[in-house]
Amino acid sequence: MFPDGYLQEERIGCSVEAASKKRVLEQLGQRLAESAPGLNQDLVFDALLERERLGSTGLGKGIALPHARMSQISQAVAAFIQLPKGIDFDAIDNQPVDLAFAMLVPEDATDEHLQLLAKLAQMFDDKGFCTALREAKTANELFLLIQQREAVISA
Repeated sequence: MFPDGYLQEERIGCSVEAASKKRVLEQLGQRLAESAPGLNQDLVFDALLERERLGSTGLGKGIALPHARMSQISQAVAAFIQLPKGIDFDAIDNQPVDLAFAMLVPEDATDEHLQLLAKLAQMFDDKGFCTALREAKTANELFLLIQQREAVISA
């Protein structure tokens, strides 16, 4: 199961316009910054960008999982955006990204970080789930789809 408060509907964006990888990270950073006191958009953006410099978090098949460790948070938090058209994210398969799920974890949460990344990779490996996310018309619909899929994986 996802940790309590990990993903909330207000941190989900539907049909978010972003013309570049940088804009996607900014959009995700803005949503994540609202999740905890002590965070701001620039701080989160810088952490996500620093991680991207190590290697793209574009998994392929239109999906990216940007993530970072931050000392300013005490529990993992996430944000998700669906893009109306894909953007270049330097993904492993060179395909444009139109689904981006970002995560921040506490600095010392190594096991939790790896477990959450594995769960997300499993979730987004489901073609039908990704198609449903791409076809969703509201943030609420996206939120419910993610909750339902996560419940299936955790069962």
